[in-house]
Amino acid sequence: MSTQTIEKIVEKKPAEAFLSKRRKKFINDPLSDDNPITVQVLGICSALAVTTQMKPTLTMAISVIFVMIFSNLIISLMRSLVPTRVRIIVQLAVIATLVTLVSEVLMAYQYDMYKELSVFVGLIITNCIVMGRLEAFALANKPWDSVLDAVGNGLGYSWIILAVAFFREIFGSGKLFGWPLFEAIGIENFPTNGLMVTPVGAFFILGLIIWVQRNKTGFVEH
Repeated sequence: MSTQTIEKIVEKKPAEAFLSKRRKKFINDPLSDDNPITVQVLGICSALAVTTQMKPTLTMAISVIFVMIFSNLIISLMRSLVPTRVRIIVQLAVIATLVTLVSEVLMAYQYDMYKELSVFVGLIITNCIVMGRLEAFALANKPWDSVLDAVGNGLGYSWIILAVAFFREIFGSGKLFGWPLFEAIGIENFPTNGLMVTPVGAFFILGLIIWVQRNKTGFVEH
């Protein structure tokens, strides 16, 4: 009796590109179509609290992006090791560690900014965007995908709060990054609007941004 050996040719699928079309969506979607602030309506507190000037807003944006990237990366690497029942505690511990690191760096190298931001740096721990991406994405996806998701949502969050700060600082104090913009272009005694330096002004600007973006993308909330 002769035996026949059937050789199976196993085709090895090529590795997915570093920035494939699927992965690019992790960055592109949160910038507009699935923005964490204007569509998901998360992270509103800091969008109102720290956006009176561009400098503290930029610092907050960089801090949130840093915390999101490394928390997503760490949780994704640990996803198979963390028991389901304690996952929230582990996530909070990771975020709190990273936020403490950010706080210590600001205290050491940018003390004036640290005092200006005050408790708002610490409140990154409770930022719904950071916690939400860990729970919804990092726990179920690979590290590189999780990093890209963090970058996309961090940038989506950042451009919104920077846009709010841009209009609030210009119309509230007539400055940009603390620089007297209107005086520099020859407009003296620019009539600033005191409403812009209050959270009410931030609400108006944020509402207008949400309206313009949703009108452009055709998003309808159900």
